Amino acid sequence: MVEAGASRAMDPSLYQAMRWRDIGPYRGGRVLAVEGVSGVPGLFYFGAAAGGVWKSEDNGSHWRPVFDQVGESSIGAIAVAPSNPKIIYVGTGEGALRNSSASGSGVYQSTDSGETWIHVGLSDTRHIAGVVVDPRNPDVVMVAAIGHAYGPNAERGVFRSENGGKNWKKVLFRDENSGAADIAYNPHDPDIVYASLWQVRQQPWGDSSRGPGGGLFRSPDGGKSWAELKGNGLPAGPLGRIGIAISRADPRRVYALIEAKEGGLYRSDDDGAHWARFSDDARICNRPLYYGKIHADPISADTIYVPNTALYRSTDGGKSFHPIQGRGYDYHAVWIDPADPRRIITASDTGASVSLDSGQTWSPYDNQPIGQIYHVAADNRFPYWVYGTQQDFGGIAVVSDSNEGPINARSWYSAGSGEAGFMAPDPRDAMIVYSASSGQVARFDKRKEQLQDISPWPLPSISTGRPAHRFNWNAPVMLSPHDPDLLYAAGEVVWKSADQGHSWTIVSPDLTCGEKSKEGTGIPFSFGTISTFAESPVKKGMLWAGSDDGRVHLTRDGGAHWTDVTPSVMQDGGMVSTIEPSPFDPEVAYLAVERHQLDDVRPYAFKTSDGGTSWTLIKGGLPEGAFVRAVREDPKRRGLLYAATERGMFISFDDGAHWKPLQLNLPATPVHDLVVKDDDLVVATHGRGFWILDNLTPLRQLTPSTQSRDVVLFAPPAAFRVNNRGATIDYMLRNKPNGEIILDILDGKGKLVRHLSSIEKPKNERASFYASASSSGDKISADVGINRVLWNLRCDDPVEVPGATYSDGWLFRAARGVRVAPGNYTLRLTVDGNSFEQPLTLLPDPRLGSADAAINARVALETVVANDIDRLHEAIEAVGKLRETARKEPLASKLARLASEMRKIDETLLAVNTKARAWALAFPTNLEADTPPTEQERTMVDDLHRWVEAALASLKTMR
Repeated sequence: MVEAGASRAMDPSLYQAMRWRDIGPYRGGRVLAVEGVSGVPGLFYFGAAAGGVWKSEDNGSHWRPVFDQVGESSIGAIAVAPSNPKIIYVGTGEGALRNSSASGSGVYQSTDSGETWIHVGLSDTRHIAGVVVDPRNPDVVMVAAIGHAYGPNAERGVFRSENGGKNWKKVLFRDENSGAADIAYNPHDPDIVYASLWQVRQQPWGDSSRGPGGGLFRSPDGGKSWAELKGNGLPAGPLGRIGIAISRADPRRVYALIEAKEGGLYRSDDDGAHWARFSDDARICNRPLYYGKIHADPISADTIYVPNTALYRSTDGGKSFHPIQGRGYDYHAVWIDPADPRRIITASDTGASVSLDSGQTWSPYDNQPIGQIYHVAADNRFPYWVYGTQQDFGGIAVVSDSNEGPINARSWYSAGSGEAGFMAPDPRDAMIVYSASSGQVARFDKRKEQLQDISPWPLPSISTGRPAHRFNWNAPVMLSPHDPDLLYAAGEVVWKSADQGHSWTIVSPDLTCGEKSKEGTGIPFSFGTISTFAESPVKKGMLWAGSDDGRVHLTRDGGAHWTDVTPSVMQDGGMVSTIEPSPFDPEVAYLAVERHQLDDVRPYAFKTSDGGTSWTLIKGGLPEGAFVRAVREDPKRRGLLYAATERGMFISFDDGAHWKPLQLNLPATPVHDLVVKDDDLVVATHGRGFWILDNLTPLRQLTPSTQSRDVVLFAPPAAFRVNNRGATIDYMLRNKPNGEIILDILDGKGKLVRHLSSIEKPKNERASFYASASSSGDKISADVGINRVLWNLRCDDPVEVPGATYSDGWLFRAARGVRVAPGNYTLRLTVDGNSFEQPLTLLPDPRLGSADAAINARVALETVVANDIDRLHEAIEAVGKLRETARKEPLASKLARLASEMRKIDETLLAVNTKARAWALAFPTNLEADTPPTEQERTMVDDLHRWVEAALASLKTMR
């Protein structure tokens, strides 16, 4: 049941303590803008396509995000003020246009080297191709704004500010269909500025570049007034995108990379008065919507760089070009230090790379988790693996959790083919995964490392002429949830295979609008295709299909008969991004529809309760610009919905009637898809890789009635006894408690095994051997809202000796409590004298099989050692007190000898006084395993036990 008004009444602050977890992949992503700081070695910036601004202070060895606070992710341009490098301007919205380009909200400024930012206007520019700062005055800044990619708008062209962005003046503008593609200062005379206008329009079925709105312009007064440059060697119009570079070595030398019928590289040696074409090399003129930039070397007037599919360099003034061996492919920008041209940073589809030796060697890009993922799936392994297609890299599988701790390069592998589309791991055998991208369907066998093309129509959609079938860039592929031997793929029709793709049968007519004039085959997609496909998990053969031209179809008999069930409000089109059949009711389904490619960025999500006969728009609370990519229903709570949007994550507790933000610590970035896997929410972002919101239990149990309670201890999910994991415990406080909060954990017999408190208990000094070493502590939160505790499955730590120094590293550390055995436990939360209880089930690692006997034997052995440590430390403290009062021989001497013996035993058991004894190991940690104890381990524990017993017996005789 869905509680009426549940979302409207729900306070998002209650769950703000929940946290998303980044799992990578750490293998780069698309970068469009780069900047360095001349005279500051090591300092560089890059702007990702949808991953924000990043900063490195060690030449690209490490990067950190500095733009997450802003709430924008798509970066088109970065400019550091030459006269004050602490001042930085960022233009948002990709300047490299393609079908998945993200838009922005104008210009941002930092005055502290990127640590904080403010918005300084031009909110409706959407896409910014360039920003330049007057080298004499950091408050004088100009912006080249492309404007709306999919429609006309007024806020486009070249804008100029004289007060750091407080006010802007549009100084170069043609019409509402033409924006600015580039802008450049003359480095020796900043009063001279060049800019280009570009008439461009993207549409779902194809793009148009070149038109009467395009042109090359020159300003003699710092951008206040402009004159168009025509003739004198320049190509005739219509002109398209124009990239501009002015040589620092010869300020009269100007280069222009011009898209035109007679396009190519043009050069002027007299400050723009006369021009000549020096190259029409197709390699540097390729795909101007996506590339189109040019950069001049600061030392040599004849050396220029053109980023394209490779980074091309000319050393003869543009007559010939040769590719540079860089670190990546599909380049977009280059920054060269004017004071030291050996320092270079490049922007490419694989990331940002720094060179300190003129391009001989480069920094890596696998330290940049800015992957653009299209869709997400999960398998049934333990721990489960996450799958998705990453732009420019292809299909990938990433483990959701690792015994090694943080996710790293060993935690993922390439899987499938294609850089877009859906992936489908076999639920019975995760070593088999299917993928689809623009018509290519593939089967990947991880065991054999074999990738097989099983496309229904092997001729790809990207081809010359008109192919027999059309496929979406994000082509669907799906295994039936009822019969995983049934494999589905889709183009303009639906295919079915019952033999792993060795043969296919068409099971539908054309399920699109069938507008022949729009069925283009342009790069990188066709139009008039099925964009999403799903089968009801409740009813076999009930199949849904949605198209990129706004059609929704349903069959109830496995494809024999299809019905058009398109919502009536979608007659003007729109891409159906995802269809989510409800896991509770076959007649219920949810649609996510995006119309941003029709220049409509409003959110659209629909629900049907009658198999598509009628639809309800469910978008309450979703803001403008948050167009919806996916809606999924929680399989354990009916009506609990999650929405992936261009502006992040949202949640609805009332079946979509009202939406609330679920962004939490998730960076600002488009979210393209999501999947609820067991108790976790996994999202595919299109700029920051995969993220997981662990343990949805509190959200599933959060209702208006639970929200009204003073204290709620949520029923926890089952936990697994696995290294580097624990049991997640959540509780909610409506008000700040008056005193201490206590969380006790009891075993099946009611014995206390762990005591946690909101008041931190003092512990002995720790000597850390590693910089990352830290103690988790036993303190829990008493904040208002939902609080989360990760119990490490250990009993309370053994008693510590007062005054001793313990290690806190990975290998050398103080004794920790014994890791408990699988079984049933009770959680008891006490707040202001009131106690609340919930059961907790701890399960063994499912990979172990039958290991209960071995684990119980291990726990029993470790418990012997832990108890001996407790007894020994209590005795050491007692001896210390006796020595303080014993003044006469021979008792004082005997106590001294006994203390020495006890210390030796303790140093065998623990890393005590580690400043001098760093080699001592800690018990019982080094006994931990999930296998039966060995005979030598039992013998060792017996010997230690006898030593402790002997020492305690000696102490008894002295009391």
